[in-house]
Amino acid sequence: MRQLRIPAVFMRGGTSRAIVFHRHDLPSDRADWDAIFLAALGSPDPYQRQLNGMGGGISSLSKICIVAKSDREDADIDYTFAQVSPREAWVSYAALCGNMSSAMGPFAVDEGLVAVSGEQAVVRIHNTNTGKIIHAHFAVDEGKAAIDGDYELLGVAGTGSPVRMDFIEPGGANTGKLLPTGNTVDTLDVPGIGKVEASLVDAGSSLALIDAARIGLEGTESPMEIDAPAMLETIEKIRNVAGVMMGISATPEESRSKRPNLPKVAMVASPRDAKTLSGELAAAADGDLTARIISSGNCHRALPLTGAICTSVAARIEGTIAHRFARKAADAEADIRLMQPSGVTSLKPVVVREGTGWAAKRVGVYRTQRRLFDGYVYVQASRVPALAAARRDLPHAAE
Repeated sequence: MRQLRIPAVFMRGGTSRAIVFHRHDLPSDRADWDAIFLAALGSPDPYQRQLNGMGGGISSLSKICIVAKSDREDADIDYTFAQVSPREAWVSYAALCGNMSSAMGPFAVDEGLVAVSGEQAVVRIHNTNTGKIIHAHFAVDEGKAAIDGDYELLGVAGTGSPVRMDFIEPGGANTGKLLPTGNTVDTLDVPGIGKVEASLVDAGSSLALIDAARIGLEGTESPMEIDAPAMLETIEKIRNVAGVMMGISATPEESRSKRPNLPKVAMVASPRDAKTLSGELAAAADGDLTARIISSGNCHRALPLTGAICTSVAARIEGTIAHRFARKAADAEADIRLMQPSGVTSLKPVVVREGTGWAAKRVGVYRTQRRLFDGYVYVQASRVPALAAARRDLPHAAE
């Protein structure tokens, strides 16, 4: 049986990579999307390498983005994100990918979805997963998104032209509330582990933040050390209980089987010296909080951007575990420097008290992006038999 071919662009956004589709090049029935995305990335793969597709074997390299013009007055484009498991046959639309968000404005300009003039562009992005708005600011070079620049993003070799993103009112992206339980700290009763203190926060994405020492970590371990099966299982048990308490899942079993990427889990500690993945030393004096984040079953090699956003917001909320360990800032709007496996990530969270509660007004962050190639992605027709039989809604299906 022949393969199906679909127009696509392969892009890096921050420390992630994804296949990017125009919405009009995909089937009108979203029920057909999962099979296409799984086949395009090479999932499921028991070897977790995705050699038969475009994925890279880890969560940050197994992603799909779908873009279309927006009908909203406050947005230029709609951006839908899909997280695809490298190992198993699941696709999740429950969360936003902050790293790939940095590529969406440049994609829209380069593809002619947004007209620009001059040397700077601002693209207003509506994320359909969360209903949140992101403003992307970036330079333009001869009518296309600029690539060359001197901004160095830790975890990515070389330098590039920065994309400044402002995540507007990121609180409640998944649950509708910045603090889903109303508490800054909750106690989780985790089977086989016991009582675990956690700060359950939802800003950009939902996150359970715990003291790294509670599960025997310093907080400075490499992702490979944290990815040990026994440690990942311990973290997964905590995540499943946190998901129920946050209202994301009805039971721990549902969290494990149907919500594998929400909430994420962050292990935090005070700023401390640590060796980065490049072998360099990140000095404690250069950071404000140490963090390691589990995303879709793996410890992220840098930080998933939505996880970093949530951690930065949590660090500004008095009483949370992140605030407990973070270096105290004299200026409430100062950057917070998160020490992560690839170095130090700086974010600018604006978090204020409102009555007896807290509100996250915005979080600013810089990333780089680059179009890697474009053309067609090929999908085995046998993986999507309904579409193969009818060539339904795929104008470029036959090859």
